[in-house]
Amino acid sequence: MVSYVMLVSIVLFVFIIFYFVPLGLWVQSVVSLGLGRITIIDLIRMRLRKIPPRLVVDGIINLHKAGLEHISTSMLETHYLAGGDVANVTFSMIAANKANIPLEFETSTAIDLAGRDIKTAVETSVYPKVIDAPASGTLAAVAKDGIEVKARARVTVRTNIPGLVGGATDETIIARVGEGIVSAIGSSDSYKNVLENPDSISKFVLGKGLDAGTAFEILSIDIADVDLGKNIGAHLQADQAEADLRVAQARAETRRAMAVAEEQEMKARTQEMRAKVVSSEAEVPLAMSQAFREGKLGVFDYVNMRNIQSDTDMRESISGNKDTKSTEAPESRDND
Repeated sequence: MVSYVMLVSIVLFVFIIFYFVPLGLWVQSVVSLGLGRITIIDLIRMRLRKIPPRLVVDGIINLHKAGLEHISTSMLETHYLAGGDVANVTFSMIAANKANIPLEFETSTAIDLAGRDIKTAVETSVYPKVIDAPASGTLAAVAKDGIEVKARARVTVRTNIPGLVGGATDETIIARVGEGIVSAIGSSDSYKNVLENPDSISKFVLGKGLDAGTAFEILSIDIADVDLGKNIGAHLQADQAEADLRVAQARAETRRAMAVAEEQEMKARTQEMRAKVVSSEAEVPLAMSQAFREGKLGVFDYVNMRNIQSDTDMRESISGNKDTKSTEAPESRDND
């Protein structure tokens, strides 16, 4: 029983020793880098600090073999503890060194900790990538002659490593290039100029310095497709003419309604004046009766007046312009 417990203790002790003292990694570092570059104490310290020794040892070996001997294990450990990707930083440093791209270790780690993929950034610096602007479809703009022109550009960019921290992404490049295409087409006098010289759009856009403040450097802008759209100017003129017609019709209807209202008002005034005339004529017999009572009008005067009125009615009857007023005299005579 005692021997069994001792055997288990020995096995456990050996396991703990080999866990905290990775002899295999130490032998690999000695063979690759030489004695003294990475010590047993360094590997034990990595274990205690919960840093994968394999990740750091492989990174240091690769960096030193690539000629980057100024990078130490403590630098990689610090970057790992800060939450960085040691493998990506190692690859980016080696790739930048082989491609003669100036990249410091501090810059690489800062870019990695900022959330950017430093590995992809270095790859794009070596092998530029192409961005479609817009990402899908075409971009429509209208020339000065009113013709719609649809265009699509392909932008070749490479990474601007110093501008990765705080620099705008490729979405900003697409937006700026699209804005430049619209401005270039809109400033053209005719759509024919755009179709004849598509490179004028590229020159116009490149001259605006669209890569300022971004994480990329624009190498070229190529117009991949140019097509004609609708006659926007004609549609706008037709819509304006339709709107003007509706306004004119509304104004004419307003004037017509005002004329009709004025006509009805004049008819009402005519009827009012006729009523006043009839009312005035109705007062004549009353005045004559009053004159008889007061002795201001005699029978002879009345007979002469009636003769004159009869003579007037006869003349109007002969001329065909007899008015309805003459009919009131017999009625008044009968009443008298």
